[in-house]
Amino acid sequence: MINDLNTMIKATYADKGLVLDILTKSFENNKSVNYVIQQNHKKFRRIYELMDYSFEQCYLFGEIYLSDDRKACALILYPHQKTTSLKTIKLDFKLLFHTIRLKNISKTLKRESKIKHIQPKTNMLYLWFIGVDPKCQYTGLGTKLLKELMDYAQLQQLPVYLETSAIQNLPWYKKHGFQLYHQLDLSYKLHFLKKELIA
Repeated sequence: MINDLNTMIKATYADKGLVLDILTKSFENNKSVNYVIQQNHKKFRRIYELMDYSFEQCYLFGEIYLSDDRKACALILYPHQKTTSLKTIKLDFKLLFHTIRLKNISKTLKRESKIKHIQPKTNMLYLWFIGVDPKCQYTGLGTKLLKELMDYAQLQQLPVYLETSAIQNLPWYKKHGFQLYHQLDLSYKLHFLKKELIA
């Protein structure tokens, strides 16, 4: 547990399968995820591999959290802590050539370059993914986990940044104090959101 106010659980490597399962199911129809994943019979497997990559990155340079009932999870990254190593190079290579595949590498790299150019160069808690088991969605689990993550970020004195392609989620994020600071037009619209520290 993080503190007495929060009940979210810091995931361990043993929780990886559960985290990947929740995120893969949650993001199966996400526009941003499907932009880089080839749309064929291997789509679900490749989304799983993308979440595997994200888990590994956050395990190295961030943190992974589960809700207390283990039905929701979040991957957070601290971009200012990222470094390059043989392991990260191998992860990137596997992502590009095994998961994304040659056909989508160029557009994926261009998109990532645009996103990095828009994101501020500041210390932050980057909320890469937050997902809820589809059987438990719309029950308040995502809201509870998001609030706990925001409390945690406040304790660390870090603003929270994220992107979403799900326009239906914008009111939810705005309700919790996030502000839209940029939009990127691809074959879909990517919305950039931030939550500043409370003074």
